[in-house]
Amino acid sequence: MGKLRPDQQPLSGVSVLITRPLPQQTGLSEKITAAGGVPVAFPLLNIQPFFGSQAGAKARDQIQALDQYDFLIFVSHNAANLAGQLINKYWSQLPSDLQLIAIGRTTANTLNLVLNIQAICPSMGADSESVLALSALQDVVGKRIGIVRGQGGRELLATILTERGAAVDYIEVYSRQRVAHDQAEITKLEHCCDMITVHNGESLKILTEICAKNMSQISLLPLVVPSQRILIQARQQGFSVVNDAGGADDQSMLDALKQLALRDENEK
Repeated sequence: MGKLRPDQQPLSGVSVLITRPLPQQTGLSEKITAAGGVPVAFPLLNIQPFFGSQAGAKARDQIQALDQYDFLIFVSHNAANLAGQLINKYWSQLPSDLQLIAIGRTTANTLNLVLNIQAICPSMGADSESVLALSALQDVVGKRIGIVRGQGGRELLATILTERGAAVDYIEVYSRQRVAHDQAEITKLEHCCDMITVHNGESLKILTEICAKNMSQISLLPLVVPSQRILIQARQQGFSVVNDAGGADDQSMLDALKQLALRDENEK
């Protein structure tokens, strides 16, 4: 990354590796380009909706029984988008006592777009810990809570909410499949990008696994993550420069990238 001229944009000449599923890269890619950077697509996961499958039938049954729930917690943009489509199909109006909670701003924005509803959302952070700190979830004895998510994932939400006295169900509307990358593609990473963005812990785990032979070089690249929890994990995996964006939404990630670029410039 060369020294910025006064007339250059914040990410001028900076190549940024984006690891999230390909259909979700558009917003961040456009923002990086607008800031003078070069987005490099390297998706680590594909999202496979459960529509039409046996798992999808279970989710449809649960969605049709939304009047039995007090809270729905959406843990990702994909959960909000796919479940939102099902909700629109079976409910012309949501049950009046049902409260919707989004794990972060991107998920909340998706719910607003798909369901035209303002969900409860942490003001800071975008992870299970932030959701569990919400005042609405402190007294949930006897409440029924649906956690809308992909197949598998962290158990912290369900564990803590159950300990607080709630009855918790998983409403799973998609699965995540690894994207196959050959060793030649992986080896090129250290030469084709200046920074990396990772949006969740699963993607970080995949990145470190597939780059195991190249981690001594890859770990030197600045990394942007959405939370303190993933920052800690990244440092444990050997990444030396990690910036917590404080959220997985495009603007937060972009701001963190700009901070890294500025830090790099100031150190020259």
